[in-house]
Amino acid sequence: MSLDTAEAQTTVTTDRFDLRPLCKSDAGLIAHYSSDPRVASMTQAIPHPLPPGTTEAFIARATAPLRNEDVWAMDGTKVDGPEVMGVISLVRMDRNQSEIGYWVAPPFWNTGLASDAVRALVEANPLGNETMFACVFQDNQASAKVLTNCGFEYIGDAEAYCLARNANVPTWTYIKKMR
Repeated sequence: MSLDTAEAQTTVTTDRFDLRPLCKSDAGLIAHYSSDPRVASMTQAIPHPLPPGTTEAFIARATAPLRNEDVWAMDGTKVDGPEVMGVISLVRMDRNQSEIGYWVAPPFWNTGLASDAVRALVEANPLGNETMFACVFQDNQASAKVLTNCGFEYIGDAEAYCLARNANVPTWTYIKKMR
């Protein structure tokens, strides 16, 4: 599969929530949660403050037939929860690899949601990857713990640019061999 083409996204089910492709109706909750500076400052790509139209453009890219990233909403409606509790994604890389990224809305922090979502996506391995990578800011120890709890191994330090902070931020990089 080419890096810029994608097949139809699958839904990954768990007892607690579903990881499902984004839809236009997710815009309100995604904008609400991602505009929180605590969320934006722990991601590379979410600006703060969140400019108008950013969320709609994100959803349009995530649902386009030609894309290099598959994005799922952490949807809790099956247990009477909200439609969006967070977002998780896989960015396609060369050599049958991808990079996993995620954020969880503050009301669901410290509930195990991030660990459950990462574990579910890794177990489903919807892109059939041989390797998954992840990168977290060094001041986000909770996300580092999620990755190690899900079997990712630390491989080194780097840095990445954070839009919300308008700065390069030290990172930890992790890898998970799938086969």
